[in-house]
Amino acid sequence: MSAMDNIRTAIRHDLTEKPDGILEAVAEKHGVPLLTVLECLGENAASPVAGGDFESVWNELTAWGDITFVVHTRDGVFETKGSLPNGETGRGYFNVHGASPISGHIKADRCSLIYLVDRPFFGKRSCSVQFINEDGEAMFKVFVGRNEDRSLKGDQLARFETLRERLMQGAQALG
Repeated sequence: MSAMDNIRTAIRHDLTEKPDGILEAVAEKHGVPLLTVLECLGENAASPVAGGDFESVWNELTAWGDITFVVHTRDGVFETKGSLPNGETGRGYFNVHGASPISGHIKADRCSLIYLVDRPFFGKRSCSVQFINEDGEAMFKVFVGRNEDRSLKGDQLARFETLRERLMQGAQALG
């Protein structure tokens, strides 16, 4: 068994022991990128598609309404709630601007994978679309929004499930 196989076994053990923990903490504990942890979650919890789908996935997310946009680095976790504005490619970036509090410039060509993640987080179901860069780390994450009672917004959950099904069918057709 290789060293990486041993690490993956340890990660799976940690995820079994604490299935709703912070994935970045697991990655840091084992000295691996987030991608390695996502790969250990299993098919039902983490479904990958090609990063080349970046723009089409982003454009679909713009219709979801208010979501939670998260950037998680070693130095902090930054969350913004709002709707994703439309974007366009120009000058080497995918540029997002609009009336939303979410705006900026994304190096979309560094997106190697997009994971649709459906797993518990601190005891509640959590669904997100995670954009993973060439280094195996999250560029950012888009979470299905929550109602006042902390339940997932039903319309967004349905859109998440439809997106996951459509993208996975497309990935199977290519594979």
